[in-house]
Amino acid sequence: MLHGRMLRYLDEVVKCGSIRKAASRLNVSASAISRQILSLEKDIEAPIFERMPNGLRLTATGEILIGHVRTTIQEHQRARAQMAALKGLIRGEATIATMGGLAGSLLSEVVRDFRVAYPGVRLIVRVLSGEAIVQSVLSGDAHIGLAYGLPHHPRLYRAIEFDHPIGVVVARDHPFAIRRSVRFVDCLPHPLVMMERGMSLREAVEALVPVNAWCAPAVETNSLEMIKRLARTSPNVAFLNFIEVEEELRSGELIFVPLVGRNARQNIALVHRASGPLDPVTSVVANFVSDAAKAKAAAFLSSHGPQTSNG
Repeated sequence: MLHGRMLRYLDEVVKCGSIRKAASRLNVSASAISRQILSLEKDIEAPIFERMPNGLRLTATGEILIGHVRTTIQEHQRARAQMAALKGLIRGEATIATMGGLAGSLLSEVVRDFRVAYPGVRLIVRVLSGEAIVQSVLSGDAHIGLAYGLPHHPRLYRAIEFDHPIGVVVARDHPFAIRRSVRFVDCLPHPLVMMERGMSLREAVEALVPVNAWCAPAVETNSLEMIKRLARTSPNVAFLNFIEVEEELRSGELIFVPLVGRNARQNIALVHRASGPLDPVTSVVANFVSDAAKAKAAAFLSSHGPQTSNG
């Protein structure tokens, strides 16, 4: 890959927010990274970072550049994997630790497509809690972890990380079905169906409850299938991530309406152990999963557009 070292350095600095931390992760000197960045800034005749008291922050130019950098890195990794597959080198096994909602939605499609592209790789998907996912990856029982709300850990590398919108899921005849967005307070008069306490989605939803509001769910459960079934009946209002009901949205059984608010998001991350590079098989699996997750988010944002405050 042309200028591969520079691209990798820049990507790591953005992820770490610090040249020193990036240098430690990459096992290179901080001065080597600084020289690469200064050379690049000179070449494009614009600063890439703002030097802040608590670290580095991308400039507008830097935001454009890092998008290009990451696309280039991903395309390079994908091309390498495809070339290796042509040589019959991609064979082996990879274990993915994930949550039930993702296993039954996003990962089911990813596994199906991956098996077509790489029939020589055996995939093992384990459904665990968030804490158990972290421990499974740290111990080496799982090669990668994909989940919502994973805590940061010094021994885990977050290969991808972004937010997915959460919202209300209702029946087609529900009054919310024609709305483009819904405020949380609008939901309070309706029977609320929520994940039980302690689950990442419940924590994300509760963060949206106004200080002076009383939120008393009609039903609490750890069963995603029960929530989706109850959402099919008006006037129930369920709270879910859009990925968890993608199949029902395509069939028209349920309607997803985004919740208003910049915090109406659920963080999703793909992690692996930070010690050393990934083996070829795990690298191919991780890239395949991350590309699918980002494509889903982009497709949703494209079809739903910006949120409004009053629907």
